Amino acid sequence: QVQLVESGGGLVQPGGSLRLSCAASGTILSMNVMGWYRQAPGKQRELVATISGGGTTNYADSVKGRFTISKGDARTTVYLRMNSLKTEDSAVYYCYANVITASNLKSNNYWGQGTQVTVSA
Repeated sequence: QVQLVESGGGLVQPGGSLRLSCAASGTILSMNVMGWYRQAPGKQRELVATISGGGTTNYADSVKGRFTISKGDARTTVYLRMNSLKTEDSAVYYCYANVITASNLKSNNYWGQGTQVTVSA
């Protein structure tokens, strides 16, 4: 089984910055994609940013130029640097990973528990 543990959420003023971290643990043979999604109250969960095992990144249009996704030295850690935060960025942010595990040698999707990001004056 794979577990994703997020950290780094909190309260920040508009224009401020936060960095989210996500660490994956378990019997991971290969990390295909890691990334972040978010869900605001009354809205559907939406993609924020992803990064592939090869380093290819993908961003939602709403965060391009403000957010940066990166991997840590450990291939199972991912970060989301969020700059110039807006009130509309407020949401629960979920870490996501698609990995191949030793248990079934297949790609599986995993989600973290979520971390709250609130942007407010």
